[in-house]
Amino acid sequence: MRRLRRAKIVATLGPASSSADMIAQLFEAGADVFRINMSHTTQDRMRELVKMIRAVERDTGRPIAVLIDLQGPKLRLGTFKGGSVAVKNGDTFILDGDTTAGDATRVHLPHPEIFAAIKPEHVLLIDDGKVKLTVTEVQPKRIVTSVVVGGKLSDRKGVSLPDTTIPASALADKDRSDLEAALETGVDWIALSFIQRPEDIAEAKKITRGRAAVMAKIEKPQAVNRLAEILELTDALMVARGDLGVEMPLEKVPGVQKLMTRAARVAGKPVVVATQMLESMISAPVPTRAEVSDVATAIFEGADAVMLSAESAAGQYPVQAVATMNRIAEEVEGGPLYRNIITAQRADPEATGADAIADAARHIADTLDLAAVVCWTSSGSTALRVARERPRPPIVALSPNMATGRRLAVAWGVHCVVTEDAHDQDDMVDRACRIAFKEGFAKSGQRVIIVAGVPLGTPGATNMLRIAYVGAEESGD
Repeated sequence: MRRLRRAKIVATLGPASSSADMIAQLFEAGADVFRINMSHTTQDRMRELVKMIRAVERDTGRPIAVLIDLQGPKLRLGTFKGGSVAVKNGDTFILDGDTTAGDATRVHLPHPEIFAAIKPEHVLLIDDGKVKLTVTEVQPKRIVTSVVVGGKLSDRKGVSLPDTTIPASALADKDRSDLEAALETGVDWIALSFIQRPEDIAEAKKITRGRAAVMAKIEKPQAVNRLAEILELTDALMVARGDLGVEMPLEKVPGVQKLMTRAARVAGKPVVVATQMLESMISAPVPTRAEVSDVATAIFEGADAVMLSAESAAGQYPVQAVATMNRIAEEVEGGPLYRNIITAQRADPEATGADAIADAARHIADTLDLAAVVCWTSSGSTALRVARERPRPPIVALSPNMATGRRLAVAWGVHCVVTEDAHDQDDMVDRACRIAFKEGFAKSGQRVIIVAGVPLGTPGATNMLRIAYVGAEESGD
């Protein structure tokens, strides 16, 4: 199955999309990656969903990526007498270490790490920012605040700390358990929630040990401030606009989205734009015009993938949501402005052999109007470097590793075929032409450009370009 677009689609599985038939329909409609949110999924259910996805993969013959989204550390208030209280602007409100039920003046905060890190003038946001508190005084087990935006406080509501870097791991005990279960199940991507610093990525990578790629969800201002360091360590980024819009002013989020998509492209690492892309399709069969423009903007920016959350997980129209996103991407990429915008955003290649080869392949393919760029890639790095250049022709990645094929399902423009490694240079050229023909990317008489590393099978050794003619299907000339 060949997609007619370069941007990929991530679909979240949930109550509305957890049957084998529905997963198959979502894939048919355009989903390239399936996200399983461990905030709402048990480990046993996760294993069942992965088994269903792999069955669809076998039936279609296409590598499909499984993205496990870890819950991350949840910071919550304690409980209140009667379940809730109301606070007004200007009130003094205290968060403390006293475990008794709270009232309109105080509540228990069961997180000693917050007491150790918070400072006067820092902000606390309760219940996704519905209530805003500013710290006026900090004691070892007592935080005195002034209510800036009043409202209802109720049991166990979430606490966000946009100004405070908490000296704690981004992996809670539940996350570590879920991560080990996911790695044993053989998933492809691990998304880390609520990271604050590059050390959070390093900790996860120490556990994964290459068994899955790591995607950093950027949803805290602290992570935005250290984006360059995080990008150096992570395998991909996710612009998690929901929590990002809670912890920083909403008007800043579009600029951060552009910053992240461009930074990831310069680094040659996939970036996923997520949250509320087609939100109204949770309950309506068509999106709003603004939502269509939002998805289109992400495509124009050159995002590797766009993501559906509740739209596909719990909405009434999961297949229609994926199909709508698919149509938007096809329309944008086929329009007259898309290529100019994508080209204008291109960064100079880094001073490495692999980047120079990838840049040359793009330039030659565009200049000669070649049918496809075919990459032989063991680890996936060659295909990612070529994808970074956003060539006009499609990218066909040939890899002997199924794990590589699955991970590349999130990368812009990459159509991966799992095949045995080339035996020699003649086999490399012949098979590249044959597969490009068979997969519908090249016709007889057209030319493709082949990117590979010599000696063959050496990961990261991209050093060769070859232009070849595609003959008849039987001959592969």
